[in-house]
Amino acid sequence: MLPEEGPDICNYKGVFCSPALDDPSVTVVAGIDLNHADIAGHLPVEIGLLIDIALIHLNSNRFCGIVHKSLKRLELLHELDVSNNLLVGPFPMVVLLMPSLKYLDLRFNNFEGAVPSELFDKDLDALFLNDNRFTFTIPDTLGNSSASVIVFANNKFTGCIPSTIGKMTNLDEIVLLNNDLAGCLPACRLLKNVTVFNVARNSFFGTLPKTFYGDSLIELLNFSNNNLSGIIPKDLYLLPHVTPRKFSAHRWPIRVLVKSI
Repeated sequence: MLPEEGPDICNYKGVFCSPALDDPSVTVVAGIDLNHADIAGHLPVEIGLLIDIALIHLNSNRFCGIVHKSLKRLELLHELDVSNNLLVGPFPMVVLLMPSLKYLDLRFNNFEGAVPSELFDKDLDALFLNDNRFTFTIPDTLGNSSASVIVFANNKFTGCIPSTIGKMTNLDEIVLLNNDLAGCLPACRLLKNVTVFNVARNSFFGTLPKTFYGDSLIELLNFSNNNLSGIIPKDLYLLPHVTPRKFSAHRWPIRVLVKSI
């Protein structure tokens, strides 16, 4: 069994070490992966001392309290996953000060309040905020995001989806399931490169945009449990990764669901 105490921390289970980028003769902690470790208590402030760390995975534990501002020192941090814990408080603004961050996972906690619009200016690849208590209107800066995966499900987001979503050229999956979003769906060609688009269980109204043309890569398209009306655009039947027999319109205009083969 690997030791979990003593001076040789590089032999601890879930701790990964490597030569420092600025001095290969020095060994530093480069990553921590303690997912499902049944750890309880507050996140240690001392994590901020691990200035060479690139990966922090602490999901599915019992951490409580807040994400401390001491993490602002982690300029090399690439991935931060504190999902499925008992963390509280407002959105952890400290993540905006992490210049190398690409993957942010805050889902299944008790964060609340607004999400800063500056978050979408960061060069992220994946952003998971689902299953918290965030309450805010999605800003126009959403279109600045470089993320390929965005999941905001099961919060209290309000307002509409900004039309700037059409500028997200890297977008592959977006899930806005079960919020308080409303208004019309943006009439932009946002689905050309998207494989998953899920806006079920909101309060969208109006008709479906007629921009889901035949060369789309969409595999899962879910508009169910909204207030949409009108007819299903014929372009939906031309989607190459969707078969017409999987279309359903239960109690239309209440529910429309399109699924992959």
